[in-house]
Amino acid sequence: MTVSYKKLWKLLIDRDLKKKDLEAMAQVSHYTMNKLTHGDNVTTDVLGRICKALDCSLDDIMEFVDE
Repeated sequence: MTVSYKKLWKLLIDRDLKKKDLEAMAQVSHYTMNKLTHGDNVTTDVLGRICKALDCSLDDIMEFVDE
């Protein structure tokens, strides 16, 4: 089972935000954004900061998918 962040990218598009905007809003590094882009593991702290910055829940930005 892997994690998909497609919901996050759709949310950014819907809110007319760029990944760089999210980096600043959630105070995450470019390296961390790159990990998200490639579906790599990130800490729950990072996910929490993203949710707080976008005023959403984990269900709104990620989902588990079967390979």
